[in-house]
Amino acid sequence: MSDKSDKSNILIFGATGAIGSYITQALLDDRAHFGRFAIFTSPQSLQTKTEVLDKLRRQGVDILVGDLANADDVRKAYAGYDTVVSALGRTAIAAQIPLIHLAAESETVRRFLPSEYGTDIEYGPASKDEKPHQQKLKVRAALAPLRDRLEYAYIVTGPYPDYPFYLAAAGSKEAAKAGAWDVKARKAVVAGDGEGRVSFSARVDVGRFVAHALTHWDQARYRALKLNSFTTTPHEILREFEFQTGQKWEVEYTALDELRRLEAQAWEQGAPHATTFTLRRIWAEGGTLYDRRDNEDIGVVATQSLQELVRDSIHRQLE
Repeated sequence: MSDKSDKSNILIFGATGAIGSYITQALLDDRAHFGRFAIFTSPQSLQTKTEVLDKLRRQGVDILVGDLANADDVRKAYAGYDTVVSALGRTAIAAQIPLIHLAAESETVRRFLPSEYGTDIEYGPASKDEKPHQQKLKVRAALAPLRDRLEYAYIVTGPYPDYPFYLAAAGSKEAAKAGAWDVKARKAVVAGDGEGRVSFSARVDVGRFVAHALTHWDQARYRALKLNSFTTTPHEILREFEFQTGQKWEVEYTALDELRRLEAQAWEQGAPHATTFTLRRIWAEGGTLYDRRDNEDIGVVATQSLQELVRDSIHRQLE
């Protein structure tokens, strides 16, 4: 898209959230490849996120205010935008389904990137039954029959290692049994035997993946792109924490069978950490590993390293 008039105009949902803020900034950093930018936000966020929104305005982003559940507000927002990027959080995943149908009806929207970032929801035969995957599976089911009217791609990244996600202390003693990295206590809790490989994507890289998918659309269209920053093991992470802190750490292990028992118990009790237990069990079982990754297909070469993210986690936990 060399002619400026042909450049994509992008509308972002969830632009100021935990992953959306990184996606939005990556797109803005690559703005030479795009046209206009807008984000859709609620009246409440307009009041509570004034500093963030003011910064986006200064970067030339249009702030569109409306109700996500109001079809007229969404239709109005779609006018003039051909690409929709969703970064809605886990609790709002199902809200994308009407957004998708409205996009397919729109006179301008031509492609839609759903909020897919995270664990692969179609990794294997058991994936369809995993509780945390259900809403994302419904989103894929909504998009599939619309491919003649709406192009799409899925950005599958695996877990975020960044603090305060994987490389962090747990919020409670019970939640820690699924894994934790407590810098102050110099203690790690590892799910499995510590040798299981896991692929991670730093949030800044997730942003890059989205930007590169849009600028390499011929390679991304209709694909579930398997992308990551690096692959490592809990023991390698432990050694990096010990190296950077200069101290030996205490290590506790939660066997996979025990993790499965705790996971089932958490769901039965409606515990807030039930989803975390399921996802960490999936990762420990190898549910983030592939024969190849698709980074190079969309032109991503440089990514964040484990060393950088451990350094950041130590700093954040001690500040």
